Amino acid sequence: MPDEPADQTDGSVGPAAKSFYFAIRAAMDSVLRPYDLGSTQWQVLSRLTKVGPTMQRDLARALHVERATLSGIVATLVRKGLIDQMPGEDQRQRVLRITDAGRKVWAELPDLLTVIRDIAFDGADPLELAIALRVLDSATQRLNDHMAEGAVSGRRGASRTT
Repeated sequence: MPDEPADQTDGSVGPAAKSFYFAIRAAMDSVLRPYDLGSTQWQVLSRLTKVGPTMQRDLARALHVERATLSGIVATLVRKGLIDQMPGEDQRQRVLRITDAGRKVWAELPDLLTVIRDIAFDGADPLELAIALRVLDSATQRLNDHMAEGAVSGRRGASRTT
């Protein structure tokens, strides 16, 4: 069941990781609320601040969000005056860039990732955190490698290629 606490599941790390992800998103949204921003809007501003002008389709891939979802977020940020959306070279794609107003808002924001990390891992053993990070990184890599080879099927130990 989706609402079960992680300790009442079958012992897999997936439900705990999902619960952690949702807790992070809720904490991010709470910190960003006074700035009238959501966590995905923050991700867009962060990326455009750090990387510079970016094709909208590339931003969707980088942030792992659906293009339709990103379109709504971009429209909101454009309406707020925080980013600009300009035609790309082929006129079909859009290039996004942060505006001066967006840079000003970005400069006022707290260091969100540090705030979240400090709350989430206050008092945690650094060696245990290092192990957790290694395990999650390794599992993520194995899943990504497997997906690159072919889609994961619903059966244990089975995969199919597309």
